Amino acid sequence: MADFKDELSPELIRALGQDLSVAWAAFDRAGFERTAGENLVGLEMKARIQQIAHALCASMPADLDVADEVIRRVLAGGGMQGWASLPVNEYVAVAMLGRPDIGLPLLAALTPRYTAEFAIRHFIEAQYEPTMERLRAWVADPDEHVRRLVSEGTRPRLPWGQRLTRFIADPRPALELLEELVNDESLYVRRSVANHLNDIAKDHPDVVLEAARRWAAKSTRGDYVVRHGLRTLIKRGDPEALSILGFDPEAPIEITGLECSHPSIPIGGETTIAFTLRAAAETKATIDYVVHYQGAHGPKAGKVFKLSVRDLPAGEAVSFVRRHRFAPVATRRIHPGPHLIEVQVNGRVLGKAVVDVYAPAATDPQEH
Repeated sequence: MADFKDELSPELIRALGQDLSVAWAAFDRAGFERTAGENLVGLEMKARIQQIAHALCASMPADLDVADEVIRRVLAGGGMQGWASLPVNEYVAVAMLGRPDIGLPLLAALTPRYTAEFAIRHFIEAQYEPTMERLRAWVADPDEHVRRLVSEGTRPRLPWGQRLTRFIADPRPALELLEELVNDESLYVRRSVANHLNDIAKDHPDVVLEAARRWAAKSTRGDYVVRHGLRTLIKRGDPEALSILGFDPEAPIEITGLECSHPSIPIGGETTIAFTLRAAAETKATIDYVVHYQGAHGPKAGKVFKLSVRDLPAGEAVSFVRRHRFAPVATRRIHPGPHLIEVQVNGRVLGKAVVDVYAPAATDPQEH
Protein backbone atom coordinates (compact mmCIF):
# COMPACT_ATOMS: atom_id res chain seq x y z
CA MET A 1 0.00 0.00 0.00
CA ALA A 2 1.43 3.38 -1.02
CA ASP A 3 2.30 5.87 1.70
CA PHE A 4 0.23 9.06 1.82
CA LYS A 5 3.39 11.14 1.45
CA ASP A 6 3.94 9.67 -2.01
CA GLU A 7 0.82 11.47 -3.23
CA LEU A 8 2.97 14.62 -3.02
CA SER A 9 5.06 13.42 -5.93
CA PRO A 10 7.21 14.92 -8.68
CA GLU A 11 4.25 14.35 -11.02
CA LEU A 12 2.02 16.42 -8.76
CA ILE A 13 4.62 19.20 -8.68
CA ARG A 14 4.86 19.22 -12.47
CA ALA A 15 1.08 19.35 -12.86
CA LEU A 16 0.83 22.19 -10.35
CA GLY A 17 3.60 24.08 -12.13
CA GLN A 18 1.84 23.60 -15.46
CA ASP A 19 -1.45 24.94 -14.11
CA LEU A 20 0.19 27.99 -12.56
CA SER A 21 2.23 28.80 -15.65
CA VAL A 22 -0.94 28.76 -17.74
CA ALA A 23 -2.69 31.05 -15.25
CA TRP A 24 0.25 33.47 -15.00
CA ALA A 25 2.70 33.78 -17.87
CA ALA A 26 5.50 35.12 -15.63
CA PHE A 27 5.45 32.07 -13.35
CA ASP A 28 8.95 30.55 -13.04
CA ARG A 29 7.88 26.98 -13.64
CA ALA A 30 11.40 25.55 -13.91
CA GLY A 31 12.55 27.24 -10.72
CA PHE A 32 9.42 26.16 -8.88
CA GLU A 33 9.73 22.53 -9.93
CA ARG A 34 13.42 22.46 -9.05
CA THR A 35 12.94 23.92 -5.56
CA ALA A 36 9.73 22.00 -4.81
CA GLY A 37 11.18 18.66 -5.89
CA GLU A 38 14.62 18.87 -4.26
CA ASN A 39 15.35 15.65 -2.32
CA LEU A 40 11.61 15.01 -2.20
CA VAL A 41 11.94 11.26 -1.77
CA GLY A 42 13.65 11.70 1.61
CA LEU A 43 10.93 13.90 3.08
CA GLU A 44 7.88 12.95 5.10
CA MET A 45 4.43 14.26 4.19
CA LYS A 46 4.41 17.45 6.27
CA ALA A 47 7.91 18.36 5.12
CA ARG A 48 6.89 17.81 1.48
CA ILE A 49 3.91 20.13 1.88
CA GLN A 50 6.11 22.79 3.45
CA GLN A 51 8.79 22.48 0.79
CA ILE A 52 6.31 22.84 -2.06
CA ALA A 53 4.69 25.80 -0.27
CA HIS A 54 8.14 27.40 0.16
CA ALA A 55 8.73 27.00 -3.57
CA LEU A 56 5.40 28.71 -4.21
CA CYS A 57 6.40 31.60 -1.95
CA ALA A 58 9.50 32.09 -4.10
CA SER A 59 7.67 31.76 -7.43
CA MET A 60 4.24 33.35 -7.04
CA PRO A 61 3.57 37.08 -7.61
CA ALA A 62 4.83 39.35 -4.86
CA ASP A 63 1.57 41.29 -5.13
CA LEU A 64 -0.77 39.11 -3.06
CA ASP A 65 -3.88 40.40 -4.82
CA VAL A 66 -2.40 39.16 -8.08
CA ALA A 67 -1.43 35.86 -6.44
CA ASP A 68 -5.02 35.49 -5.30
CA GLU A 69 -6.23 36.01 -8.87
CA VAL A 70 -3.74 33.45 -10.23
CA ILE A 71 -4.90 30.75 -7.81
CA ARG A 72 -8.54 31.49 -8.53
CA ARG A 73 -7.87 31.14 -12.27
CA VAL A 74 -6.41 27.68 -11.66
CA LEU A 75 -9.40 26.74 -9.51
CA ALA A 76 -11.81 27.99 -12.18
CA GLY A 77 -10.04 25.74 -14.68
CA GLY A 78 -10.48 22.68 -12.46
CA GLY A 79 -6.92 22.53 -11.13
CA MET A 80 -5.51 22.04 -7.62
CA GLN A 81 -7.64 18.98 -6.99
CA GLY A 82 -7.05 16.66 -4.04
CA TRP A 83 -3.53 16.47 -2.68
CA ALA A 84 -2.35 19.31 -4.92
CA SER A 85 -4.42 21.73 -2.83
CA LEU A 86 -2.57 21.02 0.41
CA PRO A 87 0.71 22.84 -0.38
CA VAL A 88 -1.34 25.67 -1.89
CA ASN A 89 -3.27 25.95 1.38
CA GLU A 90 0.04 26.07 3.22
CA TYR A 91 1.29 28.77 0.86
CA VAL A 92 -1.81 30.84 1.60
CA ALA A 93 -1.30 30.36 5.35
CA VAL A 94 2.32 31.54 5.10
CA ALA A 95 2.28 34.21 2.40
CA MET A 96 -1.13 35.73 3.14
CA LEU A 97 -1.16 35.53 6.92
CA GLY A 98 -1.02 39.31 7.09
CA ARG A 99 -3.90 39.61 4.61
CA PRO A 100 -6.84 37.68 6.10
CA ASP A 101 -9.13 39.70 3.84
CA ILE A 102 -7.88 37.68 0.86
CA GLY A 103 -6.32 34.65 2.54
CA LEU A 104 -9.46 33.44 4.33
CA PRO A 105 -11.81 33.67 1.32
CA LEU A 106 -9.17 31.88 -0.72
CA LEU A 107 -9.07 29.02 1.81
CA ALA A 108 -12.86 28.81 1.54
CA ALA A 109 -12.47 28.45 -2.23
CA LEU A 110 -9.75 25.81 -1.80
CA THR A 111 -11.30 23.66 0.92
CA PRO A 112 -13.78 21.84 -1.39
CA ARG A 113 -10.75 20.49 -3.32
CA TYR A 114 -9.69 18.47 -0.27
CA THR A 115 -9.56 20.39 3.01
CA ALA A 116 -8.10 23.62 4.41
CA GLU A 117 -8.52 22.50 8.04
CA PHE A 118 -4.76 22.60 8.69
CA ALA A 119 -4.01 25.92 7.01
CA ILE A 120 -6.76 27.90 8.70
CA ARG A 121 -5.25 27.16 12.11
CA HIS A 122 -2.43 29.58 11.30
CA PHE A 123 -5.00 32.33 10.85
CA ILE A 124 -6.79 31.42 14.09
CA GLU A 125 -3.51 31.79 15.96
CA ALA A 126 -2.23 34.95 14.24
CA GLN A 127 -5.46 36.71 13.14
CA TYR A 128 -7.97 35.60 15.75
CA GLU A 129 -10.65 38.29 15.54
CA PRO A 130 -11.00 38.55 11.73
CA THR A 131 -10.83 34.76 11.45
CA MET A 132 -13.57 34.20 14.02
CA GLU A 133 -15.71 36.80 12.28
CA ARG A 134 -15.28 34.92 9.03
CA LEU A 135 -16.02 31.57 10.68
CA ARG A 136 -19.25 32.92 12.17
CA ALA A 137 -20.34 33.88 8.65
CA TRP A 138 -19.34 30.54 7.19
CA VAL A 139 -21.71 28.52 9.40
CA ALA A 140 -24.43 29.55 6.92
CA ASP A 141 -22.37 29.03 3.76
CA PRO A 142 -24.20 27.02 1.08
CA ASP A 143 -21.15 24.76 0.56
CA GLU A 144 -20.96 21.90 3.07
CA HIS A 145 -17.18 21.85 2.75
CA VAL A 146 -16.95 25.43 3.99
CA ARG A 147 -19.35 24.72 6.88
CA ARG A 148 -17.27 21.68 7.81
CA LEU A 149 -14.15 23.86 7.75
CA VAL A 150 -15.68 25.91 10.59
CA SER A 151 -15.88 22.85 12.83
CA GLU A 152 -12.83 20.88 11.69
CA GLY A 153 -10.57 23.93 11.49
CA THR A 154 -11.30 24.90 15.10
CA ARG A 155 -10.91 21.41 16.62
CA PRO A 156 -8.52 21.87 19.54
CA ARG A 157 -6.77 18.51 19.05
CA LEU A 158 -7.07 17.88 15.32
CA PRO A 159 -5.00 14.80 14.34
CA TRP A 160 -1.90 15.81 12.33
CA GLY A 161 -2.73 19.48 12.92
CA GLN A 162 -1.23 22.01 15.31
CA ARG A 163 -3.07 22.14 18.62
CA LEU A 164 -5.14 25.23 19.26
CA THR A 165 -4.13 25.96 22.85
CA ARG A 166 -6.62 28.82 23.21
CA PHE A 167 -9.50 26.43 22.56
CA ILE A 168 -7.97 23.74 24.76
CA ALA A 169 -7.98 26.30 27.57
CA ASP A 170 -11.43 27.72 26.75
CA PRO A 171 -13.61 25.88 24.22
CA ARG A 172 -16.60 28.21 24.49
CA PRO A 173 -15.86 30.39 21.43
CA ALA A 174 -15.56 27.31 19.23
CA LEU A 175 -18.58 25.68 20.88
CA GLU A 176 -20.67 28.72 19.89
CA LEU A 177 -19.86 27.86 16.27
CA LEU A 178 -20.83 24.23 16.79
CA GLU A 179 -24.22 25.32 18.15
CA GLU A 180 -25.00 26.56 14.63
CA LEU A 181 -23.89 23.30 12.99
CA VAL A 182 -25.23 20.54 15.23
CA ASN A 183 -28.41 20.29 13.13
CA ASP A 184 -26.66 20.72 9.79
CA GLU A 185 -28.35 18.85 6.96
CA SER A 186 -25.00 17.34 5.95
CA LEU A 187 -23.78 14.26 7.80
CA TYR A 188 -20.30 15.25 6.62
CA VAL A 189 -20.59 18.41 8.72
CA ARG A 190 -22.28 16.73 11.69
CA ARG A 191 -19.54 14.08 11.80
CA SER A 192 -16.98 16.86 12.17
CA VAL A 193 -19.07 18.46 14.94
CA ALA A 194 -19.13 15.11 16.78
CA ASN A 195 -15.37 14.72 16.49
CA HIS A 196 -14.90 18.28 17.71
CA LEU A 197 -17.17 17.63 20.70
CA ASN A 198 -15.15 14.50 21.49
CA ASP A 199 -11.97 16.60 21.40
CA ILE A 200 -13.43 19.03 23.94
CA ALA A 201 -14.45 16.13 26.21
CA LYS A 202 -10.79 15.26 26.78
CA ASP A 203 -10.23 18.59 28.56
CA HIS A 204 -13.67 19.88 29.57
CA PRO A 205 -16.09 16.99 30.15
CA ASP A 206 -18.55 19.17 32.07
CA VAL A 207 -18.84 21.59 29.13
CA VAL A 208 -19.50 18.69 26.77
CA LEU A 209 -22.08 17.07 29.04
CA GLU A 210 -24.00 20.33 29.33
CA ALA A 211 -24.02 20.78 25.54
CA ALA A 212 -24.94 17.13 24.97
CA ARG A 213 -27.91 17.35 27.35
CA ARG A 214 -29.19 20.44 25.56
CA TRP A 215 -28.66 19.04 22.06
CA ALA A 216 -30.21 15.67 22.90
CA ALA A 217 -33.33 17.42 24.21
CA LYS A 218 -33.81 20.06 21.51
CA SER A 219 -31.89 19.31 18.33
CA THR A 220 -33.50 17.84 15.23
CA ARG A 221 -30.46 15.97 13.88
CA GLY A 222 -28.15 16.05 16.89
CA ASP A 223 -28.60 12.44 17.99
CA TYR A 224 -25.65 11.35 15.84
CA VAL A 225 -23.52 14.24 17.12
CA VAL A 226 -24.31 13.49 20.77
CA ARG A 227 -23.76 9.74 20.41
CA HIS A 228 -20.39 10.04 18.70
CA GLY A 229 -19.32 13.18 20.55
CA LEU A 230 -19.62 11.39 23.90
CA ARG A 231 -17.65 8.31 22.86
CA THR A 232 -14.57 9.09 24.96
CA LEU A 233 -16.70 9.72 28.05
CA ILE A 234 -18.67 6.54 27.37
CA LYS A 235 -15.44 4.55 27.19
CA ARG A 236 -14.43 6.07 30.53
CA GLY A 237 -17.72 4.91 32.01
CA ASP A 238 -18.92 8.43 32.79
CA PRO A 239 -22.35 7.88 34.39
CA GLU A 240 -23.87 11.15 33.15
CA ALA A 241 -22.76 10.54 29.56
CA LEU A 242 -24.22 7.03 29.76
CA SER A 243 -27.49 8.38 31.11
CA ILE A 244 -27.79 10.97 28.33
CA LEU A 245 -27.60 8.14 25.79
CA GLY A 246 -30.14 6.02 27.65
CA PHE A 247 -27.80 3.58 29.41
CA ASP A 248 -28.40 2.88 33.10
CA PRO A 249 -25.03 2.55 34.90
CA GLU A 250 -26.78 0.88 37.85
CA ALA A 251 -28.80 -1.66 35.87
CA PRO A 252 -28.55 -5.12 37.50
CA ILE A 253 -26.59 -7.20 34.99
CA GLU A 254 -24.52 -10.25 35.81
CA ILE A 255 -21.77 -11.91 33.81
CA THR A 256 -21.07 -15.63 33.69
CA GLY A 257 -18.70 -17.93 31.84
CA LEU A 258 -16.05 -15.33 31.07
CA GLU A 259 -13.05 -17.10 29.55
CA CYS A 260 -10.32 -16.68 26.96
CA SER A 261 -9.83 -19.54 24.53
CA HIS A 262 -6.04 -19.29 24.76
CA PRO A 263 -4.89 -17.99 28.14
CA SER A 264 -1.26 -18.06 26.98
CA ILE A 265 -0.24 -16.92 23.49
CA PRO A 266 2.81 -15.61 21.64
CA ILE A 267 3.09 -12.01 20.51
CA GLY A 268 1.07 -11.82 17.29
CA GLY A 269 -1.32 -14.55 18.42
CA GLU A 270 -5.00 -14.20 19.19
CA THR A 271 -7.45 -15.33 21.80
CA THR A 272 -11.25 -15.50 21.77
CA ILE A 273 -13.07 -13.73 24.59
CA ALA A 274 -16.43 -15.33 25.43
CA PHE A 275 -19.00 -14.56 28.12
CA THR A 276 -22.71 -14.42 28.85
CA LEU A 277 -24.75 -11.51 30.21
CA ARG A 278 -28.08 -11.70 31.98
CA ALA A 279 -30.10 -8.61 32.96
CA ALA A 280 -32.73 -8.68 35.72
CA ALA A 281 -34.95 -6.34 33.70
CA GLU A 282 -34.98 -5.30 30.05
CA THR A 283 -31.92 -3.09 29.68
CA LYS A 284 -30.20 -1.08 26.97
CA ALA A 285 -26.51 -1.96 27.26
CA THR A 286 -23.26 -0.74 25.79
CA ILE A 287 -20.72 -3.53 26.04
CA ASP A 288 -16.96 -3.01 25.77
CA TYR A 289 -13.86 -4.87 26.71
CA VAL A 290 -10.73 -3.27 28.10
CA VAL A 291 -7.18 -4.52 27.52
CA HIS A 292 -4.44 -3.44 29.92
CA TYR A 293 -1.38 -3.81 27.72
CA GLN A 294 2.02 -4.36 29.24
CA GLY A 295 4.38 -1.44 28.84
CA ALA A 296 8.13 -1.39 29.14
CA HIS A 297 7.73 -0.56 32.84
CA GLY A 298 4.54 -2.41 33.74
CA PRO A 299 0.86 -2.44 32.80
CA LYS A 300 -0.60 0.58 31.00
CA ALA A 301 -3.98 2.20 31.44
CA GLY A 302 -6.70 0.18 29.75
CA LYS A 303 -7.44 0.46 26.04
CA VAL A 304 -11.21 0.26 25.47
CA PHE A 305 -12.56 -1.71 22.50
CA LYS A 306 -16.23 -1.43 21.47
CA LEU A 307 -17.99 -4.75 21.36
CA SER A 308 -21.74 -4.19 21.05
CA VAL A 309 -24.78 -2.09 21.89
CA ARG A 310 -27.69 -4.39 22.68
CA ASP A 311 -31.09 -4.46 24.31
CA LEU A 312 -30.77 -7.23 26.89
CA PRO A 313 -34.11 -8.98 27.52
CA ALA A 314 -35.21 -9.56 31.12
CA GLY A 315 -33.82 -12.77 32.61
CA GLU A 316 -32.49 -14.15 29.30
CA ALA A 317 -28.84 -15.17 28.84
CA VAL A 318 -27.14 -13.43 25.90
CA SER A 319 -23.76 -14.70 24.69
CA PHE A 320 -20.93 -12.60 23.29
CA VAL A 321 -17.75 -13.66 21.49
CA ARG A 322 -14.89 -11.51 20.25
CA ARG A 323 -11.44 -12.43 18.90
CA HIS A 324 -8.56 -10.21 19.94
CA ARG A 325 -5.11 -10.33 18.40
CA PHE A 326 -2.05 -9.23 20.37
CA ALA A 327 -0.14 -7.98 17.35
CA PRO A 328 2.01 -4.84 17.14
CA VAL A 329 0.54 -1.85 15.29
CA ALA A 330 2.02 1.49 14.32
CA THR A 331 0.99 3.11 17.61
CA ARG A 332 1.50 0.19 19.98
CA ARG A 333 4.22 -2.34 20.78
CA ILE A 334 3.32 -5.62 22.43
CA HIS A 335 5.46 -6.49 25.45
CA PRO A 336 5.50 -9.93 27.03
CA GLY A 337 3.73 -10.44 30.33
CA PRO A 338 0.23 -10.82 31.78
CA HIS A 339 -2.46 -8.72 30.07
CA LEU A 340 -5.59 -8.04 32.08
CA ILE A 341 -8.85 -8.08 30.09
CA GLU A 342 -12.00 -6.56 31.61
CA VAL A 343 -15.57 -6.72 30.36
CA GLN A 344 -17.29 -3.36 30.87
CA VAL A 345 -21.06 -2.97 30.62
CA ASN A 346 -22.72 0.44 30.96
CA GLY A 347 -19.47 1.77 32.35
CA ARG A 348 -19.07 -0.90 35.05
CA VAL A 349 -16.47 -3.67 35.03
CA LEU A 350 -18.37 -6.93 35.48
CA GLY A 351 -15.64 -9.50 34.91
CA LYS A 352 -11.91 -9.99 34.43
CA ALA A 353 -9.57 -12.48 32.80
CA VAL A 354 -5.82 -12.62 32.18
CA VAL A 355 -3.95 -13.61 29.04
CA ASP A 356 -0.23 -14.25 29.31
CA VAL A 357 1.61 -13.01 26.22
CA TYR A 358 5.12 -14.25 25.58
CA ALA A 359 7.84 -13.58 23.01
CA PRO A 360 7.61 -15.95 20.00
CA ALA A 361 11.13 -17.25 20.56
CA ALA A 362 10.16 -18.57 24.00
CA THR A 363 8.97 -22.14 24.48
CA ASP A 364 5.22 -22.40 24.06
CA PRO A 365 3.85 -23.30 27.53
CA GLN A 366 0.99 -25.18 25.85
CA GLU A 367 3.49 -27.72 24.52
CA HIS A 368 4.14 -29.01 28.03
